[in-house]
Amino acid sequence: MKISFLSLITLTLIGCLLLNPLNVMALHHEVENSPAADGKLPNNEGIVVSVIDTTGYTYMELDNAGRIFWIAAPTTQVKKGDHIRFVESMSMENFLSKSLDRTFRRIIFVSSTMIKK
Repeated sequence: MKISFLSLITLTLIGCLLLNPLNVMALHHEVENSPAADGKLPNNEGIVVSVIDTTGYTYMELDNAGRIFWIAAPTTQVKKGDHIRFVESMSMENFLSKSLDRTFRRIIFVSSTMIKK
């Protein structure tokens, strides 16, 4: 009986933590079309500066309030000026792309992208 009672208390505490309305609101609250007052976008967004397509990947150079960086995504149809949101998988320093014969100082590999309107 002690094990069942302790298990019940543990599950109740975990449930309260996970389903706390404040946590749920914090996790799901996003303002879709309003960048910060200083023009900086969230860290997982940027405006496309340039695009390079290769077999299986689209490399995008993004600008986020003057911070220029590269991402590599599964093949994606994007164009210069598009506002992109991405889901980061991992980043690499000094990455050599053999297909482009180019080394990126830092590149972020992403699992998905979305063009924001």
